[in-house]
Amino acid sequence: MADTKFFTEYIKISTKGNIDIIDITAEISRLVDKSKIFDGVLTVFVPGATGAVATIECEKGLIKDTKEMFLELVKENKSYYHNLSHTAGNATAHLRATLIGPSLTIPITDGELTLGVWQQVVFIDFDNRPRERKLVVKIIGKEEKNK
Repeated sequence: MADTKFFTEYIKISTKGNIDIIDITAEISRLVDKSKIFDGVLTVFVPGATGAVATIECEKGLIKDTKEMFLELVKENKSYYHNLSHTAGNATAHLRATLIGPSLTIPITDGELTLGVWQQVVFIDFDNRPRERKLVVKIIGKEEKNK
């Protein structure tokens, strides 16, 4: 019986902020290949309170719709308590990030991410300024048995 393997890597991303939606599917797929894990799970985690990870279809219209949804759900022109005690003025970023969450777990089957045909993994930066982000990718599972 094969031992469980643990693999950790980081993804660095330069963002524009303000609901910047970035497709990271190819990068995390590359990390699955690099890990040599055949059967397991991958978790992506965002350190920080103004970013999130999700799955969506990365189609231009849907990306615009998603941005508009967040602008509608958490309005910019409102007084927020967080902005009274912090000078960053990014209460909307914190609130929007809580709607999605900082992590996502995806099964790995036969050495590949188990995603739907129109499903991509995205990082969303809600902060009100460009940022340099470092996402944590943890892959846990078993390597393919030798044939």
